[in-house]
This record gives sequence, structure tokens and C-alpha cells, in this order.
Amino acid sequence: MTKTARKTQITNRVPKGAKKRAMTAGKKAGTTRVTKGNTRLTLELLETARDMHTSGLLTDVVRDKITMRHLGGAATPADPAELTGENIKALREQANLSQAVFASYLKLTVGYVSKLERGTESPKGPTLVLLDVIRRKGFEAIL
Repeated sequence: MTKTARKTQITNRVPKGAKKRAMTAGKKAGTTRVTKGNTRLTLELLETARDMHTSGLLTDVVRDKITMRHLGGAATPADPAELTGENIKALREQANLSQAVFASYLKLTVGYVSKLERGTESPKGPTLVLLDVIRRKGFEAIL
């Protein structure tokens, strides 16, 4: 099946007006974005989650998990906090680890850890996320 045929098949499953209702509901609640991959079931699940949240049956966290699961990148969580070199060094020293052992646990090079601690480089991507987890939950969270 070609990509175009698949998109047509998905589009044909959604009843007339469902996308328009979802777009209107999303504008009201600020949570639903209609994408090409959304099926009628997805739209209904998101609407139900929104209604349950409004009535107090779902917490913010649970509603956000449902929304992120069904919309993917459309509802991304907040970025991790920026960490300075001093913060990274403090995290390492708090765990009583040398730079070499700390680098080994994080699957980094010793040189990169040194640059992070001096502040000549800043952590990005998975490194930033791991360091943020360590900052919030302690070093034991990644072991």
C-alpha cells in the first residue's frame, strides 16, 4: 500500500465533521491538535480525557500522559533545567565519584565531563536529561 493510499484510507475512516469538531474542541481546551495520523478513536480518546479532566476525574499529570501518548511531539514536556559546570561538579562530588567513574556511568568521555565541569561546554540532549534526572532524583535513579 502506498503512502498516499494509506493517508486516504485513514482520512476516509474519520466521519465528516470529526476533524472540525476536534479542532474546535482543541481551540477551546488548548489540548488537541489535529494531525494527518489522528484517527477517529484518537480524537474521541482525547475528548474523553479532556472532559474527565474538566470534571475532576483525571489529574493534570494523567491527562498530559494521555495527550502525549496520542499526539506524540505535539504536546512535549518541559525542557530539563540548565545545569552549570558548578552544578555538575556538585552532583558528581555528592555521589563521591571521580570524573572517570562518573563518565563511565553516563557513557561519556572523561574529557567531556571535565569540559562540562569547567563550563566550556554545556550538556545537550541525552546527557542533559540524565544529569537532570540525577539532580532531581539522586544518582541512584540511573543505577
